[in-house]
Amino acid sequence: MAGTLRDILDAAARGVFPPTDGRTTVVPHASHRNSGVLAFTAHSVVFTDEDPAWVYAALRDVDCDGLAAPMNPRFLAALMERTGRTAETIDAVLVGSPLPGEPSLALTEIEDAGHPRIAYARRRRDDVRAWVADDGVLVMGRGVAGRLEVSVEVDDEVRHRGLGRRLVTAARHLVTEPLWAQVAPGNARSMRAFLAAGYLPVGAEALLHAR
Repeated sequence: MAGTLRDILDAAARGVFPPTDGRTTVVPHASHRNSGVLAFTAHSVVFTDEDPAWVYAALRDVDCDGLAAPMNPRFLAALMERTGRTAETIDAVLVGSPLPGEPSLALTEIEDAGHPRIAYARRRRDDVRAWVADDGVLVMGRGVAGRLEVSVEVDDEVRHRGLGRRLVTAARHLVTEPLWAQVAPGNARSMRAFLAAGYLPVGAEALLHAR
């Protein structure tokens, strides 16, 4: 399999995935901000500026099934130590296609660049924009390899009313390209919202952030 990290992501958004051959592909990371691992069905992609020979040797040293090695804590710890990076969690990765027309939810764009949600998002993404609606916040920006990513936050007092689902559905009406989401698998509420809004799971991801 050849191509850049962005090529691999663009193909996955179209439903074209790496071959299910049990192998691991190593590609350069697209930005110093993020290295990491993308795990698809029976194929993983490690994106890093480290020597691929080191990556493959480190994978061989992990005492587990070869399919699981790229996401094994021992390999991720070795990669973090090697690169001086840190990580938070392993996320499920989902993607939603654009929807026609205007969103049914009234959105007001946040113009304050110092807003806490915008300030937080800018540590991880570029070209960040955010909107508020009914006690919820919708944030979009360019993350891994320039892909367009979405996240939402819903106030505690309005949870369980479907606002998260309506926010991530509205986001699909605001874009003209695939929209990506990273969701911690344990966050069942968020996962259900994205699935109900038509986002499709494509794999798992462990991001290693520059300190």
